[in-house]
Amino acid sequence: MKIHVLGICGTFMGGIAALARELGHSVDGSDANVYPPMSTQLESLGIALKSGYSAAHIDHDTDKVIVGNALSRGNPAIEHVLDQRVAYISGPQWLGEQLLGARQVLAVAGTHGKTTTTSLLAWLLDSVGLEPGFLIGGVPGNFAVSARLGGGSPFVIEADEYDTAFFDKRSKFVHYRPSIAILNNLEFDHADIFPDVAAIQRQFHHLVRIVPGNGLLIVNAEDAHLAEVLRMGCWSRVETFGIDAGDWRATLLEADGSVFEVRYQQTRVGTVAWPLLGRHNVMNALAALAAARAAGADVAALLPAFAKFLSVKRRMERVAEHDGIAVYDDFAHHPTAISTTLAGLRANVGGARIVVALEPRSNSMRLGAHADQLAPSLAVADRVFFLQRPELPWDAQKVIAALDGRARAVGDVDALLDAMGSEIRSGDHVVFMSNGGFEAAPRRFADLLRAR
Repeated sequence: MKIHVLGICGTFMGGIAALARELGHSVDGSDANVYPPMSTQLESLGIALKSGYSAAHIDHDTDKVIVGNALSRGNPAIEHVLDQRVAYISGPQWLGEQLLGARQVLAVAGTHGKTTTTSLLAWLLDSVGLEPGFLIGGVPGNFAVSARLGGGSPFVIEADEYDTAFFDKRSKFVHYRPSIAILNNLEFDHADIFPDVAAIQRQFHHLVRIVPGNGLLIVNAEDAHLAEVLRMGCWSRVETFGIDAGDWRATLLEADGSVFEVRYQQTRVGTVAWPLLGRHNVMNALAALAAARAAGADVAALLPAFAKFLSVKRRMERVAEHDGIAVYDDFAHHPTAISTTLAGLRANVGGARIVVALEPRSNSMRLGAHADQLAPSLAVADRVFFLQRPELPWDAQKVIAALDGRARAVGDVDALLDAMGSEIRSGDHVVFMSNGGFEAAPRRFADLLRAR
């Protein structure tokens, strides 16, 4: 079959393209912009990429178009597909129909930690020879690709609650029909499509409804919103995890979360020592362990693999160190993610200065849905540079004022880098936080440090 993928350079749709190619289909695709790392990964698989959305990019002999959820009516490619009656399908539905039905599906859902937990779970299963397939919404450090079929029964997938496509407004994860589902956490997000937390909870309950009775839900024991979801009805076995509550528990042996002891139902499992930081990552680890055990792995045999786990790109990725200054790139999309990430760094670096450059880039942050939570989430930072682009529809001065003289707003990335360069000193830890490209600010800042 000849397949064209619209939105192919996104991590999810790029993964779909890679899986389709591995299944033996002829695959090409287009995107608004063709960009790495996905473009590099796909080109290495022999997948032709076309920049821009145009009817001309969809060959006349294309059998099916797989549509990414970033495209909507009015897009030239979409209008061509509809006008010419080209067969089309969403990425999640294609995946569910073509690949997942015969597999043991392990789905990782939650507002935070999906990509890290999915990557870790795939790595743990791989480390004990279960040869999982996977689709990860990021670039995993332990694998050369973000998606593969795998040789075993397990298939690990990042299960996003965002809507499926312009013609299917259900959450993506309802298409996956997992036998094992992790519910990591649930907070208000995606203000562009959800009016409130209750609307997100309904979508999560749709996921709960499709886990079979002989399946397993692995649920954060510390999350009140998830507890409410389960009270809406639950027909599957449940295991819980948490630092202070749950079937799976951790005792932090290092305050930064780099070493912790694991217990399952009061029985000591063993000790984990790994390169990741923060209480939130310990929670991710507990969820992944529970899921790996449910998939048939021996838990004790999994523990050594943690030391070799390489986190996903742009999750507190240390991109440079020069003159005693460490520079990190972090995929920050929500105040809770900002807060927990910085707390983990603070526990690791002690009294060293933490300097944050923040781009409010997610749909929810750009709309101002999290404005009141931003200042508290940045509380442990010593200095904050807030990118307030002219098109930002809300005034950041309230956030700046709440940080008591430790923050300033700048209007563009060039000004931000100049301002930071004049203030940074040896020993600082500089964190760039954005769920977008940030105009390559972390690497540009590293170049600035090397040049001065």
